Amino acid sequence: MSGAAEIAIDVKGLTKSFGGREVVHDLSMQVKRGSIYGFLGPNGSGKTTTIRMLCGLLTPDSGEGTCLGYDIKRDAAKIKRQVGYMTQRFSLYQDLSVRENLEFVARLYGVPDARNAAREMIQRLGLSGREEQLAGELSGGWKQRLALGACTLPNPQLLLLDEPTAGVDPKARRDFWNEIHALAAEGLTVLVSTHYMDEAERCHEIAYIAYGYLLAHGTVEQVIAASQLATWVVTGDALGALAHELAGKPGIDMVAPFGSSLHVSGRDHTALEQTLAPYRANANQHWQHGAPSLEDVFIELMSRSKDNFQ
Repeated sequence: MSGAAEIAIDVKGLTKSFGGREVVHDLSMQVKRGSIYGFLGPNGSGKTTTIRMLCGLLTPDSGEGTCLGYDIKRDAAKIKRQVGYMTQRFSLYQDLSVRENLEFVARLYGVPDARNAAREMIQRLGLSGREEQLAGELSGGWKQRLALGACTLPNPQLLLLDEPTAGVDPKARRDFWNEIHALAAEGLTVLVSTHYMDEAERCHEIAYIAYGYLLAHGTVEQVIAASQLATWVVTGDALGALAHELAGKPGIDMVAPFGSSLHVSGRDHTALEQTLAPYRANANQHWQHGAPSLEDVFIELMSRSKDNFQ
């Protein structure tokens, strides 16, 4: 496979404004075919706008690029026929059964032998035995499976997931992600926005977008390394008072509680060590070096991001 054929999305300089406010600024990125690409960032930061521009669902004010080999501006209609979109809100018919919903979607998209296609999807997603259950009576996890089945039934090349597991229990989330990885292994490219760090870590690559700006992207390991954060993990007494006292001191970019410990991080390693030296002498607290986590990086990036709607 050639290099160009391995790239599902290749865009440069995408910019989008609404009502005079810039929502996405000069964004450039590539997404490989068959990869799961995660988008993280604060609410209202342009993640969904970015995803929609990447696949031709929304026209950028400026910039250019291709999606699945099609121009995102000229060939939007062709791109849309290759895209499955699973929204955060369940959007199938509540008063139709699982089988009826899937057969309806299959017929709507002209899938050959709609009845058999729906039956195969039911088996694939573990919905056997629930074929005649009304969609509105399903739990959150089962609704999620049904929605995934509906948006992949037409065999799209690109799947968009907008915070797909919000409000779903941990086991259902894990089952969902196992299926996403199985689909990616078959060649499906997946773009997903999420706030869950464990889900971001399941993606092949991630991008952190804050108020329209792409601040970090790459594999999880690359994003953590590029942050250049040094992290101390503190346990012991009076951690709340310690967090309050440390916040804003030289060299400290992030102070955050994690269970019974406190994470203290900074990018200026020398200044961080100088600031913490007196505190590490406290016999009632235990300090040790820790590897920065993706959540540490997420919180630190969020702390220095400026809300463009304020």
